[in-house]
Amino acid sequence: MSRTTVHRASLAAATILLLAGCGSQSGSTDKGSGTVSPSPSPSSPSATGSPGSCTPLTSELTAADNSRTVCVAVGGQLRLTLDGTRQRPWKAVEASGSALRAANAGIVLQPGDASAVYRAVAAGTVTLSSSRPLCAEPTAPGEVSCKGIQEWQVTVRVK
Repeated sequence: MSRTTVHRASLAAATILLLAGCGSQSGSTDKGSGTVSPSPSPSSPSATGSPGSCTPLTSELTAADNSRTVCVAVGGQLRLTLDGTRQRPWKAVEASGSALRAANAGIVLQPGDASAVYRAVAAGTVTLSSSRPLCAEPTAPGEVSCKGIQEWQVTVRVK
């Protein structure tokens, strides 16, 4: 086996181990823990029932609500908080659609968190989304990193 083949095989094995280790983290979204919350499966209680259904919003949205569809009445309010860390910060929440209007959240955020408050102003559908790095950036030379992204998205139906 030539030196190049051994090097490529070692590089491929290291990449696979890195991606498997980074993507297999599980646990809570505790600040500073560096763990990743698993995405809800279609059979989990937080997922919606049928494609046309939605769950009435009864509390603040969090990272655990990823992939859900929720309903809000016109005139209602929607709050969300995504707990992040300095090493794995959430991007600002984006809203696609005009049925929700951003309102003042009126709270102080910790570094890495994303928070938003919306008022339901018209009937329609809006998609809220954000993302953050799956793994923390290396803090010293020679440390391993990954380029994975954890995405969060919730569909809001305003009725």
